[in-house]
Amino acid sequence: MNIKKYISLFSLLFLGLVLNAQDDESVTFEMNLSKDVLGINERLRVDFTMNRDGDNFVPPDFEGFRVLMGPSQSISSSWVNGVRSFSKTYTYTLAPTARGKFTIKQSTIVIKGETYKSLPKEVEVTAAVERPDGEKTVDDVADESLHLVAEISKTSPYLNEAVTVVYKLYASPTIDVTNFRALDNPKYNNFWSQDIPVTKYDIQNTTYNGKSYRSVILKRVVLYPQKTGELEIEPLSLDVSLQIPTNKRDFFGGRIFAQTNKTVSAGNRTINVKPLPTEGKPANFSGAVGEFQFLVTTSKTHLNASESLQAKVAINGKGNLKLFEIPGLNLPSSLEVYEPEFNESVRTTLSGMEGNVSNSYTVVPTFRGKYPIPSIAFSFFNPKTEKYQTLNSEEILINVLEGPTSANSGTTGPISSNKQRVVATGDQFIFNKLQPNLKAIGGNYFFGSNSFFLWWLLPILLIPLAILFGKKREAIASDVEGNKIKRANKLARKYLSAAKKALGSKESFYVALEKALHNYLKAKLKIETSEFSKDKIATLLSEKNVDETTQEGFVGLLKNCEMARYSPFSDVQMQQDYNKASEVISQLDKQI
Repeated sequence: MNIKKYISLFSLLFLGLVLNAQDDESVTFEMNLSKDVLGINERLRVDFTMNRDGDNFVPPDFEGFRVLMGPSQSISSSWVNGVRSFSKTYTYTLAPTARGKFTIKQSTIVIKGETYKSLPKEVEVTAAVERPDGEKTVDDVADESLHLVAEISKTSPYLNEAVTVVYKLYASPTIDVTNFRALDNPKYNNFWSQDIPVTKYDIQNTTYNGKSYRSVILKRVVLYPQKTGELEIEPLSLDVSLQIPTNKRDFFGGRIFAQTNKTVSAGNRTINVKPLPTEGKPANFSGAVGEFQFLVTTSKTHLNASESLQAKVAINGKGNLKLFEIPGLNLPSSLEVYEPEFNESVRTTLSGMEGNVSNSYTVVPTFRGKYPIPSIAFSFFNPKTEKYQTLNSEEILINVLEGPTSANSGTTGPISSNKQRVVATGDQFIFNKLQPNLKAIGGNYFFGSNSFFLWWLLPILLIPLAILFGKKREAIASDVEGNKIKRANKLARKYLSAAKKALGSKESFYVALEKALHNYLKAKLKIETSEFSKDKIATLLSEKNVDETTQEGFVGLLKNCEMARYSPFSDVQMQQDYNKASEVISQLDKQI
C-alpha cells in the first residue's frame, strides 16, 4: 500500500512540473511575410502568429498596400506526449499600390493582460513581372478563372440596323460562383435600346481561349444606332462572389475553399456605324431599315352614306418597326376621315424587332357615289441586299350605294339642256319665290337726309374709340414679360400637340413627347438631331445660361421617355409629364 501511495504522489508531482513548465514557456508574437521582394502585379501574404490565445489584435496600417483579403483567423491546438501545442494566426492578403520600399509596421496583441508587439519588416515592390512567381493567391486564381465578355453580333452595322449585345460570364470549373450584382450598367448613348430579359440562368459547358469553362448569359440587349461613325458601347461591371479552392485540407482530407469577391468588366467596345447610301434613295423614305411587307385594306367596299368603314395601313416584318413613320392615306375630300388609331404588336428577339405596326382610319362617306382610295408607296432599306426597296398598295374603290347626291358627283343619264340642276343644301331645295316682296322706287335723296348727317358725325364719334384702342395696344406692347409668356405658351402648345393627342397610350405618347422636346431644341438652338444626348443637351443649356431647375426638368423628361420603353407608366404619370413639358418649354423660351 505504501508503494502505491508513493507512485501516486510522484505522478501528481510530475504533472504539476509539466504544467508549470508550460506556463513558464515564453510568449511569442511574430509577423511573417510570404516574400520580401515582389512585383507590383503580385500579391503579398502577411501572417501574424502567436503561441498563446490573445485579444484586442491591432493590425498595422499597411501603407503602400491595398488589403484584398483579411483578416482571416486560424487556430491550431494539439497534445503530443502530454505537451500542449497552441498556435493562432491572423492572415492578410495585400496588393501593392506603387513601386518602392515600404515598411510593414508593428502590430499589437494583448495576452494575459500583457501587450506584445511584432517587429516591423521592410518590403521592396518592383516593376510588374511577366509571370508572378510563388504560390498563387486566391485573387490570382480568380483573375485567371473568371471573365465577363460582351459578344456583339455586328461591328459595322448600318444606321438603324439591329445590333445584339450578349453579356456572358465565363467561369473555370475549379471555382464556384455564389452570387453577383451589377455595379455599373451601360447607358447606350446614341442608341435606341431594348433589353431582352433573362428569366433563367442556363449554365453551358464551353471553351474560352482554348480552355474548358462554364458560361452563363447574364444580360441581352438589342441596339439600334441613331448616329453614324464610331460609337462606343459602355462596359458592364459586376461584383462577383467566389469560392476558390486552396491547398489546405480539412480534418477529413477535403479541400478548403476561400471566399473572395472580384470585380469583372466586359470592357469598352467600339462599333463603326455606316450611313445609309444616298444612291437610289426614294423621296418618300422615312428611315425604315429591315425586311418588311406593306398592305392597305378596308373592312368593306360597299356601304351606304353615313355608315363607316375601317381603312388599315399595315407594315409587318423585321427591322426598326418603332423608329419610322407609317405612310398616310390620301382620301377624297368627300369622305370624312378621323385621326388614325395606332396599333403595334412587336416583340424583340436576338435578331431585332419583329412583328407589325398599323394605322387604322375610320372613314364615313357623306354622298352617294364611287370613291377611289389611291395607291400609296412605302420605302425601306434592306441591309442584307444593301439596296432600297419600294412597295405600292393596290387601289381600292369604295362604292357608296345609298345617300344624298353630291353637286360634284356625275349622273348616269343625259341631262336636258332646258332644265337647271337642283342644288342640294342640306335636306332642303331652293324653289322659286311666290311672293317676291318688291317695293316701289321712292323719291328719297341722300343729301340732307338723316343718314347724311350721321355719316358726317361718325368720324368724330370714332376718335375716342381710336384713342382707347391705341392706348390698349401700347399697354400690350409694353408688357414684355406678358408677351414672352404668351409666345412661350403658344410654342409649347405647338410642339406638344401630338403628345397631347396620344395621352393614354404610353408608347405613342412618349415617342411624341421625345420628338417634341428634340424638335424644340433643334429649332431653338440651331443644332442637328444627330448631336442629341442628355450630356450634350445639359452642356448646351448651361452655355445658354438656363437655370439649373429648368435643365434638370428637361433632362428628366428625356429620361422618362427612355424609361417608358421598358417600364410601366400610369395615365397620371403621363399627364404629369405633359404638364411638366409645357412648363419646361415655356421657361426655356423665356431664358434662351
